[in-house]
Amino acid sequence: MADKPRKKADDALLLALACGASVDQAARQCGLSSRTVYRRLAEADFRHRLQALRGDMVSRTAGTLTAAAGEAVRTLLELLRSTASAAVRLGAARAVLELGMKIRESTDLEERLSTLEKQLGVADASRHGVCA
Repeated sequence: MADKPRKKADDALLLALACGASVDQAARQCGLSSRTVYRRLAEADFRHRLQALRGDMVSRTAGTLTAAAGEAVRTLLELLRSTASAAVRLGAARAVLELGMKIRESTDLEERLSTLEKQLGVADASRHGVCA
C-alpha cells in the first residue's frame, strides 16, 4: 500500500511537469522537495512516462485544433467576401494563403517521410533476411 501515495504523487508531478512547470514550481505544487523531483527525473521509467504524457497532450491538442480548423477557414472566407474594411480582408487573405502554404508543406513532408520510412523498412527487412 505504500506505493499508492507515491503513485499519486508521481501522477501529480508528471502532470505539473508536462504542463510546463519548472522543477521548483512542480515541487511546490506537489508538496515535494526539488531534490525529490530531480531524483524522479533521473529515473528512466519516470522520464518515459513524462514523455508519453506530453506526447498525449500534444496529440489531443492537435486533434482539437484540427476539429476547429474547418470553422476557422469558413470564418476567414467570410471575411474575404464581407464588406469589412480592406485591412480586415487583406489580413484574412494573408492568413488563408499562409495557412494553405503551411498545410501544403506539412502534407508534403509527411508524405516524403512516410515514403522514406517504408523504404527503410524494406531495406531493414532485407538486411535481416525478412521478406517484405
